[in-house]
Amino acid sequence: MKSIRGRSQPEAFYLKVPAHPKPVRTAAMLLLMIVSPMFTVFIWYTMIHVEGSVEKSYRFFLAKGMRGIRDVWPYPTIRACKMVAAFAAFEAILQVFLPAERFIGPQSPAGHRPVYKKNGFTAYMVTLAVYYLVWKESLFNPGLVYDYIGEIFSVLVIASYVATILLYCKGHMAPSSEDWGSSGNILGDIFWGMELYPRITSHFDIKVFLNCRFAIMSWAIIVVSFAIKQRDNQGKIADSMLVTTVLMLIYITKFFWTESQFYRSMEMAHDRAGFLAVFTCLAWIPAVHTSVNLYLVSHPIHLGQGLALGMLGAGMACNYISYDCYVQRSQFINSNGKCRIWGKIPCKIQLHYVTEYGEHKHNLLLTAGWWSVARHFHYTPEIGVAICWTLPVLFKHAMPYFHACFVTAMLVNCAKRDDKRMRQKYHKYWEAHCKRVRYKLIPFIY
Repeated sequence: MKSIRGRSQPEAFYLKVPAHPKPVRTAAMLLLMIVSPMFTVFIWYTMIHVEGSVEKSYRFFLAKGMRGIRDVWPYPTIRACKMVAAFAAFEAILQVFLPAERFIGPQSPAGHRPVYKKNGFTAYMVTLAVYYLVWKESLFNPGLVYDYIGEIFSVLVIASYVATILLYCKGHMAPSSEDWGSSGNILGDIFWGMELYPRITSHFDIKVFLNCRFAIMSWAIIVVSFAIKQRDNQGKIADSMLVTTVLMLIYITKFFWTESQFYRSMEMAHDRAGFLAVFTCLAWIPAVHTSVNLYLVSHPIHLGQGLALGMLGAGMACNYISYDCYVQRSQFINSNGKCRIWGKIPCKIQLHYVTEYGEHKHNLLLTAGWWSVARHFHYTPEIGVAICWTLPVLFKHAMPYFHACFVTAMLVNCAKRDDKRMRQKYHKYWEAHCKRVRYKLIPFIY
């Protein structure tokens, strides 16, 4: 056990990296902190300059080496800095001042229960409405986002490093709650983070801002801007761009409509605010999740009505299933299992467990509806919708499919991580659940 601010806490929570990490692990963290920003530039260069061809990009950087990276690196500009700063400030203002319901998150390892302001959907609607108005009133041309996207990505990469260092210093000097600590290794603390719930006063949650208000909101704004840029360039929006953009906006709308679900997620309840989380929110999501649309701006693909409607329908079905998974679980939890799912009283497993603080608790595991198909089935339609909004690029180049491959790998890992955590928490009850629901993610496959 390690004493943190006079309170004894489970060492396993605070020591996400060993106190004296192996050189290989330290080297891996350092490598990720260097290579990840370079990869965002690699995506931008591949989509913009070599038509999405991984082979051409690989040959270019292989021949040029570090000099090639230096030559193509889109250095920050004043205009790009102003765009990012204006967007961040606007979203921060909405997060703090928009009316909101209170939502109490799950209890942390230190016994803390964070309180969130649930106003994400309102902020999303306001953001889209204001963006539409400034475009229609000619106060800002959304096409400039595409024109300066390389510089914007560069600004976001630099902002990731700056924010990481500030959060590291805050974690040492002014932690917001008992959920903080050091591994004894500076690089580990920077990479994984010091605080679980960093805040500026009680009104501004930094992780909510990074994950929801900046990352997901910027995703929506960027894909809308790319569609407008294609219309400006081509005279119309191609059906491929329309399918991809509509599916993404439906997904993002669902995210904000069910935002409270995210407050219970592994990212919020277990992952601290270090470089890994900060870079993912500030740079990786804006760059990678919009890469398909970035490719389509200058490579309009005409699918035809039948193919476009087929892809759109499949993606909308995946979005609906993802939402229905949330609805089923919410109804089950809120009614304490006394509800109907698919017209039937749901099968469930009653469990009793003891927390690390010696508290005896009772809970229910849902084994009906979509949750009878696989133990973490809610990830499956998310993989499906990522594939559906990527398919409109067809199969000329591989790079546009990086996003779908990344999402698949990430969610498979999430399912594996969730399964391990549930097994450690519920023991024999989870074993019984696994016997009843055999597959983790995809029936008959995984």
